[in-house]
Amino acid sequence: MAVYKIFPEKTATLFSYYPTMNTGLDEILELSTFKSTEDTNEVSRPIIKFPSSEISDVFTNKVGTASFDCYLKAYLANASSIPLSYTIFCHPLSLDWNMGTGRAANLPITTNGASWGYTQESGSGAWFNPLSFPSGQTGSYNSGSNIGGGLWYTASAYVATQSFTFTSTGDIELKVTNTVSASYTNIIPNYGFILKHSSSIEFTTASKFETKYFSGTTHTIYPPCLEIRWNDFTYNAGSQSVMDSDLYYASLGNNKNYYQQDSVQRFDIKVRAKYPPRTFQTSSFNYALVNYALPSSSYWSIVDLDSEEIVVDYDTTYTKISCNPSGSYFNVYMNGLEPERYYKLLFKSVLNNGEVIVFDENYYFKVIR
Repeated sequence: MAVYKIFPEKTATLFSYYPTMNTGLDEILELSTFKSTEDTNEVSRPIIKFPSSEISDVFTNKVGTASFDCYLKAYLANASSIPLSYTIFCHPLSLDWNMGTGRAANLPITTNGASWGYTQESGSGAWFNPLSFPSGQTGSYNSGSNIGGGLWYTASAYVATQSFTFTSTGDIELKVTNTVSASYTNIIPNYGFILKHSSSIEFTTASKFETKYFSGTTHTIYPPCLEIRWNDFTYNAGSQSVMDSDLYYASLGNNKNYYQQDSVQRFDIKVRAKYPPRTFQTSSFNYALVNYALPSSSYWSIVDLDSEEIVVDYDTTYTKISCNPSGSYFNVYMNGLEPERYYKLLFKSVLNNGEVIVFDENYYFKVIR
């Protein structure tokens, strides 16, 4: 199974209350509804773009004809006044935009990039004509003094939503497979995504709340990413016996401990019995050389060693462990891991009787530049 992470080319937040302010260098993206100092109802919307060249390379040279899914992920930095439940919406932008070099705290404000009113510097490239929208596109606010806020495609196939409750982590994981596929095949251009609340919340007297996410310029390990997952699972145990209980050890046969950031590592898993069966023979026999195969329902996961955050979670489709007659194995694309950090590998197997075996044997590695 394979998971490949692509990091943003550019990010920014559009603020309705500051129609010409650019925030392209801010370490935070804001998805909020708020009251201004003048008691007006205002909103903020993040915009995120991932590089077309890297997306094309993944599909051309890695995914090929395999089945795949794409997820837009962003990590919560802070939240306040959150309601019991809410839903966010994600749409593909239909105009290109300039990242700019602004920050929300700049005084005077920076206006050399995308803002609520413009795609480029202030006064250049309005998001849309307030009198009409292009066919198949819309912006949700086109009256009064705050004209702008993005322009996006309206086709239902391109809309991604995620609902949250008071027990949710707050992190964003939106399935954007249709949009990424359409942009890769040139049905629509890749100008990135816009995140927003529903029209029933935006610019209304409904509850005001704030969610902040780490941006593409964050100095943490939590930048947004486009996670592409595809199915490269194959299973052929050959003459190997398959593990059928918890009476086995699983170890990595080829962990080099240090890996370059742009490398791809195939990890081989060696499985042997804890209590080998007794045999009687005239010649010597090394039980350590007897390798077993993990069951076909086996999965891998990666955890950040310091923060204990799950970087790649178990996935019953996209992190399955493959097998050939020599043993079990899986591939890890190191580019999706933050460099100069240590990570831990975990394995999980589901036996035929439903028992779940987790192998946490402190197998660590570090990604280096």
